Amino acid sequence: MRSIRKVSALLAVTASVATLGLASSPAHAAVDYAGCRSGYVCIYPDASWNNSRPEHDYYTYGVHQLYDEFGVHRVFNNQTGGAVVRLCTDRAGRNCTASMGAFLYEDINLTPYNSIKLSTS
Repeated sequence: MRSIRKVSALLAVTASVATLGLASSPAHAAVDYAGCRSGYVCIYPDASWNNSRPEHDYYTYGVHQLYDEFGVHRVFNNQTGGAVVRLCTDRAGRNCTASMGAFLYEDINLTPYNSIKLSTS
């Protein structure tokens, strides 16, 4: 069973920014978090934020191959505009998991996955 978690700190920061009148809602906020820039998907080397140092970060839509990734890693979707991320067992971005929406993270065993796919939906 997958356990996807919302980053509560992001929501708190977003709420503070919205209170200042700089953003209208969390869905439109651009917030860097734990070393992961806004608009990126970041992978951390274990089930932690690794002192705000992601191991990998991805920005462009499409399929990105994973190399030598074994065991549990934290995958954080810090994309904006409703973009999603999927992990795929195929190197070409096929046989993918359910999508993970923005401002969510999951600690997941990357051993069976060979690519990561960023898309608008």
